[in-house]
Amino acid sequence: MGLWLLGLKARAAAVLGDEVTVRAANQEAMDRREQVVPDDLDQLGGLFFYAPEKQLYYDVESRALLGHGDDQLAVMAENAVAGFSDPAAPNWAFGDLAGVQCDLALVRLYGGDLDGAADAIRPVLNLPASHRNNGIVVSTARVRKALESGPARTAVTARDLRAEIEAFPASGHALPRG
Repeated sequence: MGLWLLGLKARAAAVLGDEVTVRAANQEAMDRREQVVPDDLDQLGGLFFYAPEKQLYYDVESRALLGHGDDQLAVMAENAVAGFSDPAAPNWAFGDLAGVQCDLALVRLYGGDLDGAADAIRPVLNLPASHRNNGIVVSTARVRKALESGPARTAVTARDLRAEIEAFPASGHALPRG
């Protein structure tokens, strides 16, 4: 199974709450990454290349979707954010950056760091409406849902952040309906 498919498998398993499959898929992806030999398709980039940054993003997201928030995962999430922070980098994508910033917010929130979660999601909430695609809106909604439970749910910061995320509109449709 290809690396990207393993990442997708881990994320899907996380949505289902299947931690065993998440761990196995992420481990297999890490093992296979060590054996990758770049070829001509990798040079094309885009959908033909599953960058290490994206693999880290999917690994972090699958663990965050399971509700994990330990220090090791926080470092992984920070590294994933750093991997997508340079718009001039060949593997940069604003959607991946926003997604992993939301994942970092989740990890920090699950680790008990509400202020850190708010800092992590702030750049996403500051995106112009034209950049608020469905994937980004879904990622912010996950953070909002996480803010509704746990010890932080009654904190003023959590209430304000939930309200801001609820008001976070999508950009609209790429094509007109009809």
